[in-house]
Amino acid sequence: MGQSLKGNTNEVIEWEYISDKVYENPFREVSLSATIMNTDTREKMEIPAFWAGENVWKFRYSNPIAGEYQFVTSCSDKGNKGLHGKKGQMTVGAYRGHNPVYAHGTLKVSDKGNFLQHLDGTPFLWLADSWWHGMTERFEFPSGFEKLADDRKEKGFNVIQFAIGFPCDIEPFDPRGSNAAGNPWDKEFNSINPAYFDLADERLKMILDKGFIPNMVGLWGYYMKYMGVENVKKHWGYLIARYGAFPLTWTLSGESTLAYYTDLGENWEFYKKQFRQQWSEIAQYIQTNDPYNRLLTTHPGPGIHDGKNPINDMQYLDWVMLQSGHKGYATIPVANRFIKEYKERFPDKPIMHGEVCFEGMAGSSLHDVQRLLFWSNILQGMAGYGYGVEGIWQFNVEGNPFGPSPTGNTWGNVPWTEAMHYKGSGQLGQSAQFLRNLPWWRIVPAPERATYHAGIENFYDPYVAEMGEDLLMYFTKVGFKRNKLKVVGLDQSTLYTYTFYDPITGKIYPEKPLEVATNGDWTLPSPPIMQDWVVWIKKSPENP
Repeated sequence: MGQSLKGNTNEVIEWEYISDKVYENPFREVSLSATIMNTDTREKMEIPAFWAGENVWKFRYSNPIAGEYQFVTSCSDKGNKGLHGKKGQMTVGAYRGHNPVYAHGTLKVSDKGNFLQHLDGTPFLWLADSWWHGMTERFEFPSGFEKLADDRKEKGFNVIQFAIGFPCDIEPFDPRGSNAAGNPWDKEFNSINPAYFDLADERLKMILDKGFIPNMVGLWGYYMKYMGVENVKKHWGYLIARYGAFPLTWTLSGESTLAYYTDLGENWEFYKKQFRQQWSEIAQYIQTNDPYNRLLTTHPGPGIHDGKNPINDMQYLDWVMLQSGHKGYATIPVANRFIKEYKERFPDKPIMHGEVCFEGMAGSSLHDVQRLLFWSNILQGMAGYGYGVEGIWQFNVEGNPFGPSPTGNTWGNVPWTEAMHYKGSGQLGQSAQFLRNLPWWRIVPAPERATYHAGIENFYDPYVAEMGEDLLMYFTKVGFKRNKLKVVGLDQSTLYTYTFYDPITGKIYPEKPLEVATNGDWTLPSPPIMQDWVVWIKKSPENP
């Protein structure tokens, strides 16, 4: 009968086999998979195993559907009786816990295509914190790791995004990208290093245990130059086998259009063209070989400022990530332009900024910029927002800052333990919590509902969106013009109320009735304090 395994829906069931043979390079020489069948429906699924070091191969499996399952393994070396033809059965029971990731399942694109939701249909407003070097030894585990995770969870974040191997702003095999077990690969790219991933597993499991969705960046884009397409496929094949069963999302690469830093001169155009095609090939490989169909995007890098897509074959990406820059207020027109352009190019895909204006970078992009970016993005129909902090993305440590990038630039030396308390994280988190209590997934940009509205350049002006029968508006202090800012198109025979939400403190002010003019306009009153505000206008339940 073989092994008998038990688990719960959406949780990972793991088991292993020991090879009867010793191979010189097991990572290259052997492949192992299992065909899993639902004994009731007879539906089948094939999943890959991963080499776990020495003579050990492991399977990881999850299913959102409770039931009884049987499996049998198939090894490329059919003479290896320790791996080939092994049989077993699994019982998958219903998950009864309170972790939202396991209770609701991983993410998928909504039927309308403009937002993300859990497998069970629960809408998911994405708010990510960016830990690009989060799997490295620079970030102390478990104490420091848990401290920051708890802080982000309490504030309202629900995604942690990180590079699983070869993160940004370092040359290949720089020790700043390693953990206590070394690097993800050997320096000749002959074999994977399972011990590196053993330590990464512990961090990934803590992210999940805290109730976050992991957004896993496979590797930074410029490593394509050093690894080549076939090795990158092997890398991604390993990630799929080792992590695909977890309820996560994939990011194809970090900055897929960014050449290595010393190639950013006259050679950059050559590499952008080459990388766009090569990363398209990898995206196709992932979509073809991932049995779980986890959502896939790519971190585009500054190369998309040339007006082209981050990869050639965008049909392989499930949602679109934007990166507009890190220049504070000067970046907001760029962000608004990208939002407009990409919504027109990809009306059927969720779109959001995965990286923009990390707080504190170059001593700017502070909490005022963060609020403006978050609310302008959401009210322009983005599916969420990717936040980041200078000092956290690379994990500066007190007395041991990250130091210069290969170009010689040092982004900043603030320790992560200080940067975690920058005000933007709390203000964005509480704004996301405010939105999650509303039907935010019904947001549709409605610039025509205000007498004047923000655009690409006049980004200080109000942003307005319909939310079913309700309206949401965000405006800055500069964008509020007394007696001129009006909501239009209201029904005079309908009773409405309005509520001010303070995006700085999180305070929700008392609901008040509003008076609609005979022409259907309502003039906004002066807000409680001179600052930026959110106004929620809703149909009163007291309507006849």
